[in-house]
Amino acid sequence: MSSSTYSNSPCAACKFLRRKCLPGCVFAPYFPSEEPQKFANVHKIFGASNVSKLLNEVQPHQREDAVNSLAYEAEARMKDPVYGCVGAISILQRQVIKLQRELDATNANLIRYACSELPAPSSSSQYARRSSSTSHVGSSSTSSYGHYYSGLYFCGPCGDDHDKGEEHK
Repeated sequence: MSSSTYSNSPCAACKFLRRKCLPGCVFAPYFPSEEPQKFANVHKIFGASNVSKLLNEVQPHQREDAVNSLAYEAEARMKDPVYGCVGAISILQRQVIKLQRELDATNANLIRYACSELPAPSSSSQYARRSSSTSHVGSSSTSSYGHYYSGLYFCGPCGDDHDKGEEHK
């Protein structure tokens, strides 16, 4: 035999399955011989037959993405057999929610700080006119400074609640 037939090493899948890697091997482009653990994980979770069927059913331009998804899910299932990548996604979602709350709190503190730097409005300010024009509880009005609702005035710039007759600080 010529040395050219032995120059191509079998793909990781054929090596793992202990079979000859033929030129049209469906696994060869996606499971190179340098990455044997990638196929071992995919085989353990999904099985070689199922992966082969899937690759034959998927369009050729989508196969690489399919293999990458299978490899990611297989690795996640090895770490967490119950939840797999859904568990990882859940952890990341909780981190995003936590970070969003921290960001909201930081923005609120920034607004309060910025509001404390503003000069106090005079008695003939928009607030004084607005509070006297609202006559009944449960009504709602909006201005450039904030929202008046049910006897409390929510100051948009500083984020504080003020009683109906209280002067804005």
